[in-house]
Order: sequence, then C-alpha cells, then structure tokens
Amino acid sequence: MLSGSLQTQMRMEREGAKLTFHWSRFLRERCLQSQRAWMLIHPPVEPNTDDLYLDLSVNSLVEVTLGKGSSYGIIRWIGSLPTRQETMAGLELEEDNGVSDGTFKSERFFSCPPKRALFVKLSSCRPDSRFQSTSASHSERMPKQEDAEGEVEHSAGKLETVPPISTEQVNQILIGRMKGIQGHCNSCYMDAALFSLFSCSSVLDSMLFKSTEPQDAPIQNTLLHDIVNPLRSKGFVEGRHIMKLRKQLQNHGYSHSFTTDEKDPEEFLTVIMHHILALDPLLKLSAAGKVQESYCYQIFLDQNHSLVLPTVQQLLEHSFHTAGLKLAEVPSCLILQMPRFGKKFKMFDKIIPSLELDITDLLSEGPQQCMLCGNLAQMECPDCFTDPLFSRTGFKIFCKTCSSQVHSHPQRRSHQPAALGIPEGYAGRGTPHSLIRDKLELFAVLCIETSHYVSFIKHGRSSQDWIFFDSMADRQGERDGFNIPEVHACPEVGVYLEMSPAELANQVPRDMKGVAKRLFCDAYMYLYQSTNMCLYR
Repeated sequence: MLSGSLQTQMRMEREGAKLTFHWSRFLRERCLQSQRAWMLIHPPVEPNTDDLYLDLSVNSLVEVTLGKGSSYGIIRWIGSLPTRQETMAGLELEEDNGVSDGTFKSERFFSCPPKRALFVKLSSCRPDSRFQSTSASHSERMPKQEDAEGEVEHSAGKLETVPPISTEQVNQILIGRMKGIQGHCNSCYMDAALFSLFSCSSVLDSMLFKSTEPQDAPIQNTLLHDIVNPLRSKGFVEGRHIMKLRKQLQNHGYSHSFTTDEKDPEEFLTVIMHHILALDPLLKLSAAGKVQESYCYQIFLDQNHSLVLPTVQQLLEHSFHTAGLKLAEVPSCLILQMPRFGKKFKMFDKIIPSLELDITDLLSEGPQQCMLCGNLAQMECPDCFTDPLFSRTGFKIFCKTCSSQVHSHPQRRSHQPAALGIPEGYAGRGTPHSLIRDKLELFAVLCIETSHYVSFIKHGRSSQDWIFFDSMADRQGERDGFNIPEVHACPEVGVYLEMSPAELANQVPRDMKGVAKRLFCDAYMYLYQSTNMCLYR
C-alpha cells in the first residue's frame, strides 16, 4: 500500500496536470473567441446582390466594408475553411486592419506581414471601387472588365499581338479622358514609362515575346495581355492591372515598396528588362578599348561646358566627349536621362528636343567624313571639340591633310589628334561613296514636375504630331474615388520646335502655350529608336 503522503502527492500531480490541461485549453479558446469577437465587432458588410462580382480570383484587387469603413486589399487565397460552408477568401490588406499573417487556427494559407491578413466570405468582397465608379459621368465611366473568354485566352497563354497605334488611329483610340493608363498610388513613373514605350512604338516589343524563366512568365503575361494589348486595342488600361504588375514585382523581392512608393522610371525599366526578362542590353559603349553594356545612359557634363540652351544632340556629344565614350554599335533603342540632380535641381532651364540624333560620329567603328573637305576622315581631335572656332555640334574629325593644316595654327599646336579606326575596304579611298549617316528618331519624352511624371509621344512625321499623357489628370471622388487619366493632342509643341534657338531663349516658360513648357523645361528622359535596327532585335 502507498503511504498517505505519497497518495497525496500523486493526487496533487493529477490535479496539476488537469489544471495545466484546462489552462492551455482555456488560453486557446480565448484566442479563438478574441478572433471571433473581432469579426463580430467589425463584420464584413454583405454587398447588395446587384454589386456581387462573380469573376473575383486570386490576385484580384478588392475591398470589404468593415464596421469602421472600407478596407482594401488583394485576394491571396480562395477556398474552404473548417466549420465554414461558404467559399472563403484570404485577403492581404493594404493597412494593419487584419488579424494574422496569413494563418487561420494555426494553419497557414498564405504569407503576408502581421495584422494584414483577413479571412472573409468571398461574397463579402467586391472590386476595388477606387478603380471604378458608378457615379462618374457616362463619358468617364470605367470600361467594362474583360469578358470571361478573354480571361480564358490569357490563362491558356494564347499569343495575341496588337500592333502599336498608328498616327491615323490616335484620334480614334487614344485621345480623350479615361484614356491611356490609369494612375493609382504613386504609379505615375510606371504609367508614363509604359505608355511611352508601347503606345505608338514597337521598338521593345521583343521583350513581350522572348522566352523567359517560368517564374518570370506571369510578369511577362501581365505586361502583354493586361497592359500593352488593352492599351493598343482600346486605348485604356485600368489601374488594377498596373497594381497587379507592381505586386508581382514586389513579390519577386526587388523592392518591398513597389506597390506604395514612387520610383524612378530607370529603376523600373532596369528591373523589367534586365532582372525579369533578361533582355539584351540596349546600349553598348566603347571606352579605352573595352565595351560596357547598359539599358539607359545618364548624361553627365563637366563644369567647364559653355552650353546655355542645349539640344539633346549637344548634350549627348558633350557627355561622350567628357567620358571618352563611343558607341560600339547602333542601338535599336536609346534611353537618355537628362542632366539633373534629383527631382528638383535642373542643370538647364530649357532643353531643346532633337527630333533626330545623328550618331555617325559617335560610333567607334564605321567610315566618317572630314568635316572640312568631305574626304574619308582619318583623325579625330578631342581638343578641337571645345575650340570656339568650330561649331558646338559634332565631333571634330579630319582627313590627314586638313588635320595638319588645322593644327599648324599656333593656338592648336598643342592639340593631340588621334587616329580613327577605319573599316577594312575603306582605307586608301578618297571620298566615301554617298556615306549614309546613322540617325535615331525621337518617339517619346518623360517629364517630371513636383514629383509627378507625364509623357509626350511623337507619333507621326508632321511637326504637330504630338500627344500629351497624364495618368492622374483629374480625379473622381475623394478617398474612395479614382484617378482619371487623359491623353490630348498638343500641336503647339511643333510651333516651338520650329523656332530658332534665339527665339526659344526669349520664351518665358509660364507664357508658353498649352503644355509646351513641360516638354522644354521639365524633360527627364528622352527615348530614341532606330527604325532600321529595331527590325533585327
């Protein structure tokens, strides 16, 4: 028999075990009750039957009405939960209004930051009203969602190509309010960049169709099917599609703030072209016998330049001269960033757009003509580039005879001309036979003023074939409203482009007509294309 003290000890241990068991169960029940209580206090409000949105799926941008107002988020999971008969949706909210990090009753259904996950009935969700409105006027009502057939084609990976919008189609497809790409939550940098690249140009269409890694294919599909094709066929892209792309980029780990913060266009383009789609570098630069590759080129100038009202041609030439650079080959697309520091300080009050860039003298290889007599050039003088005797435009290249004569002057005897690389087959020739000059044509300009990006598109041959795009030109409603993008013609730009530099210098920016001031004074990035090379790349 057990002693009395031992029996007492065993009874106390059993009671303690019961107490421990009951206490742990009590804590677990309290946690569940707390979550249920939160849902009771802030229940999702059932939408009217007329408002039910039957096409919601994973990655849809939605809102739910809680006790304290609307909350916005994205559907991360759809399915069934224990003890619930309805189809449920797991939401990742924009703000810390949730109850977990993607878990429900200790089971993980998706991952997100703490207090961002909320599980609700799918029928409680409706499309994010910030991207559509029933109170807008008929002309500014949000276009209907793509039909189910289009979604099936998208998911099945059907290859659909829509050509860029031609000059003849611009007025019919692009011009007007609720046209272009709809901006939302600091997306203007992405809206302006995508509109500039794809609305009226096909120079970078190869990135839409090239083979890519399986994990990157959804981003390419979003870019092609949800953004480029609707833009070219309907002239409008909903903001939710841009948000979808931003979330995909964020989920790839390139930046935790892709869905909220404003970025620089070059940062976005580099991520898309280099890190995601692995596009071959657009730019190959030759320096000291070595080739460097890049996607954009930032123009830098030394402090001794004498430019006051420069053209883009002059800026590029001076930058190449300062850095000792040449083009290793003709680029199919040249993206130039203007010389400015941050978003506020500009090196020049005005920059004159060069509708064409003559890059013949900027190539490291290729026949060139003497600037004086027209014979085959054999020498280049970096010192003559800054000589006030010569034109401020163009590298200074000479044949041997003209180089000797130019440098016989006492003021130029200290110059150090260098021999040019002459392609095989051209050595020994006198005058090149009808030398064809390599030129790039301007097709878009991104501008920034007070942290907001807009873009200009040159869509035709006429000097007046310009359009202006602003993804946030106007707004319908307040916090729960949406931005109204707008595209309009701006032929006044052509009037200023035909002015002489002296006339342009006398133009007071605030008095310039229409939006011309923004093109000349706020330019951030110029986009050029080679109509010949884009056929091969």
